Order: sequence, then structure tokens, then C-alpha cells
Amino acid sequence: MNNKELIQWIIIAENKKIKNRRKVELLNKYKDINQVCKILNIKEDLRINKYVDFMKKNNIKILNYFDKNYPKALKNLYDAPVIIYAIGNVNILNESKAIAVIGARNASNYGIYVARKIGQFLSRNNIHTISGLALGIDVNSHIGVLKENHINCNSGKAIAVIGNGLDNIYPYSNQNIAKDIVGMGGCIISEYIVGTKPMKNNFPARNRIISALASKLIVVEAESEKSGTMITVDFSLDLGKDVLVIPGNITSKTSVGTNKLIKSGAKIITELEDIITEEY
Repeated sequence: MNNKELIQWIIIAENKKIKNRRKVELLNKYKDINQVCKILNIKEDLRINKYVDFMKKNNIKILNYFDKNYPKALKNLYDAPVIIYAIGNVNILNESKAIAVIGARNASNYGIYVARKIGQFLSRNNIHTISGLALGIDVNSHIGVLKENHINCNSGKAIAVIGNGLDNIYPYSNQNIAKDIVGMGGCIISEYIVGTKPMKNNFPARNRIISALASKLIVVEAESEKSGTMITVDFSLDLGKDVLVIPGNITSKTSVGTNKLIKSGAKIITELEDIITEEY
């Protein structure tokens, strides 16, 4: 793909006035980015050249909808992103053995311990762990993966999906974890171009990507029915994914959401092997 076409892809992706669904419909119909630009009357945006230069210098990969490394699972979304930006090993994005681990940011000590155990267990069984690099359960599931990666470099990797540009790892306290994820063969991805701040509205959209990439979802802790964790659960259920839940202490606020999920019929994890008994 030449530089002009690359810029066209990014301009289309950054046009927020046109819904992703419409963009994808046209891309599937015409298979030609130039034709789609003409139909949508896309204008040149000189800012994009600076973004492209920055991403090339910083090894940020730009995966368009037709790229071989674009995550095929995302095409099951009704609003699939036109472009995914990535740092690290993009080859793992289309491997089938991948499970999402999510939960509360204000995780309990128990939740942190369990998240790390699950991440390490999945990695040991050559299953990639997908999460959001957020504080609490997310980052600790990544830490568990990294622990196993240090023992066995051929074990399952961490895939982090963030809600801002890849030039700025958020939260800042997780920057070293992000570097380790990439250094150990994992990958960090985002649908947001460099320079995008971690705005509140970005994270629910980020959660649909986590759900789409994973074969199933594990919820370790969740404080309420309106939390970001529960939004991810809803996305997963809409996509027909199994939701597995860690039961929690009935007196703990971080178990309110998870225990309600169990009441609603979610599958309970009482030992780590429950995660892989059915499929792996």
C-alpha cells in the first residue's frame, strides 16, 4: 500500500460524521479505498501526514480493514473500526485461543490475586489473555501473563486494548507493564489515532473490541450493574460469548456485580481448570 492510500484509510477512519457501519459497507462493496473516498467525498487532511510520520518512527503498525493482520473477529461487530493501530506482535491478533479477563478498577486484594493467577494459568496453557490495561483486575491479569512469559517465552501472550492513542499509555503507572507486554511478545492495540486523549466515552467503545477478540469472557470482580465491566459483559452476550464469573464475598462491594451475574445464570469458576474444561 502506498503512502497516499495509507493516508486515505486514516482520513476515512477519522471522519466521525460517517458511521463505521457505512464505511465498512462501502469498503466491502467496492474493495477500493480510492473509490470509497470519492463516494464519501473525503477531503485531504494535512494533519494526517504528521501522524503517519510519527507512527512510522515509533513502530506503530496501521492495520486497515483488509490487512491480513487486522483482527478478523472484529468484523463481527456491527460498527467494526476501519483501522486498528498496534504496537508489538500483531500475528497473535488472529489466533483463536484468546480469553478476556476483566473486572473492577478498585479491586480487592483477593481479586488482584485471582486475576494474576488466571493470567498465569491461561498463559501456561498457551491461551492469550485480553484485557484493558486499566488499574485493578485488568493490569493484574496482564501481570500474571508476564510472570509466566518469564518462565516460558513460548507461553500465551498478553493483548491489551486501550481507549486512547498509542503514543500515551493510560494510566501512566502502567507504562512499564505495557513495555513488558510488547517486549515479551504481546501486543497493545487501539482504534484511536495517536494524540487521542483517554476520554471517558472512549472506554465503552474499547470494551466492545475486548469482547469481540475473545472466545469467552472472565469477570473477576464488578462493583455494580452500571460499571464498565458490566458493559463489556453485555457486549459479550450480544456476540454469543460465554461469560464465566469468579464468585465473591457477599459482604464485598466488588462482588455485587459478579454475584448478580451468577444469579442470572453465568457460569461459575471454582477452580482454574473450569476455564478450559469445555473448549481447550
